[in-house]
Amino acid sequence: MGNDKGLETGVYKKKKKKKKRKNKPVAIIDIGSNSVRLVIFDSARRSPDTLFNEKISCGLGREIASTGRLPDKAVERALEALTRFRAIADRIGAKKIHVIATAAAREAENGPDFLTWAQGICGSKIQLLSGRGEAEMAANGVMAGMHHADGLAGDMGGGSLELIDIDEGVLVGGDTLPLGSLRMMDITKGDMQKAKEFIDEHLATIDWLSRGKGRPFYAVGGTWRAMARLYMKQYDYPLHVMHNFSIDADEAHRFADFVSYKILKSPETLLGFDELSKVRQSTLPYGALLMERVIRKIEPSKIITSSFGVREGLLFSLLRPGERKRDPLIAACEDLAEMRARCPKHGRELCEWTDKLFMQEESLETEEEKRLRYAACLLSDIGWRSHPDYRSMQTLDFVAYASFSGIDHAGRVFLALTQFFRHAGVKEEPDAAIIDLLDERALQRARIIGAAIRVATMVSAALPGLMENTPILLDEDRLYLTLSSENAVLEGERLQKRLGVLAKLLGCKPVVRVEHELV
Repeated sequence: MGNDKGLETGVYKKKKKKKKRKNKPVAIIDIGSNSVRLVIFDSARRSPDTLFNEKISCGLGREIASTGRLPDKAVERALEALTRFRAIADRIGAKKIHVIATAAAREAENGPDFLTWAQGICGSKIQLLSGRGEAEMAANGVMAGMHHADGLAGDMGGGSLELIDIDEGVLVGGDTLPLGSLRMMDITKGDMQKAKEFIDEHLATIDWLSRGKGRPFYAVGGTWRAMARLYMKQYDYPLHVMHNFSIDADEAHRFADFVSYKILKSPETLLGFDELSKVRQSTLPYGALLMERVIRKIEPSKIITSSFGVREGLLFSLLRPGERKRDPLIAACEDLAEMRARCPKHGRELCEWTDKLFMQEESLETEEEKRLRYAACLLSDIGWRSHPDYRSMQTLDFVAYASFSGIDHAGRVFLALTQFFRHAGVKEEPDAAIIDLLDERALQRARIIGAAIRVATMVSAALPGLMENTPILLDEDRLYLTLSSENAVLEGERLQKRLGVLAKLLGCKPVVRVEHELV
């Protein structure tokens, strides 16, 4: 197969030696209707690491519907939180604090006064997002965290629900509705029938929601993440990662009904409910009801939970266009290799070296499979410092739960298993329930890639410069490994054995050739 232009990461080209990146921390404060949060990223890049993350539940939007004002105690708590956040950002070395405010501050009678006080504390101008602006920022967050996101996104906060269509990178629509959890609590006073009618009335005002039929719906916001966490608890889902958790829309609809019923009738029987904060417990019935009505109205194909929202969207908007276009998964794997591998260049060489294993018609890859193989190659040496007795399982767990974006749960498990087989060998099976998330084709591919990396490291010792002169080629019923004349001394029993294992997985016979023997 030819180069995948969709990656746009530089994996295919030999990279020039880069100067060591000096990270500049970026602080973002999100003043929401329910909570005030500080997130400090290590730098503005495609796959940033989080240095600090803290949330204070203030309830600024708790009484907007009934009084039109931010509650005095909520304002006091928010200003105290901002004072602490400013001090932390200063100590971590964030040169600038980006501050955004949303529905509660936007709509409250005393919102301008609050923002003046908050701005004085933060020392930065506060960006008061419009409803459309909030929807676009949430959509940017989804695009930052999902590879080629395409579908409707809904960001449920305490004061509002933002809806927007992400159509192959183009944003369409962008509406805000008064369907935040705190606002609905204030308006309906616990009357769920009234809440249902209120939701339906407002959803009916958006004439473009039919665009979402049969497409994914990206669920953004803490209440909907809490629902995903509860689903994992009820059904003993094996991979406890919120981001990019996906379930069929019909299943999500049934679960939303189930959650609403359980919370109202017998919340103590809902597994994991007691682990949620009191605030989240109170907002969850409204989140479940809203999800049920959204699914009924839009008829999406599936619900995908996004841990990325307006804060990540703001960071994404700060990136240069070229950086925004980078594949987030490949960017993260390259960064991990830079930090943990003996030589990151070797992983990039493996990407091209393994291309020759997937060129026959019966083994051709999809673009997504190729992308995941490249990610596996980049990660191939990140576990080398672990103790050999535990290296395979430690690397599996690390990769399965790494802070990757741009990858679904099956992809996470696939990458984790490639690293397990790379260290343990393909005859071993991990004692991990996550293996059930893969189909047989993906599991076999994980074994093949793991076995291929084991062959490569017998020649290269995970160092660069040797793979180019030691090509591997799958040609009909033979798997050829060619050693240059100067590398002929590397042939040995263990190399033959590992090549034999890989050949068996590919259904062919292994052949080691020395270059000077070729005619």
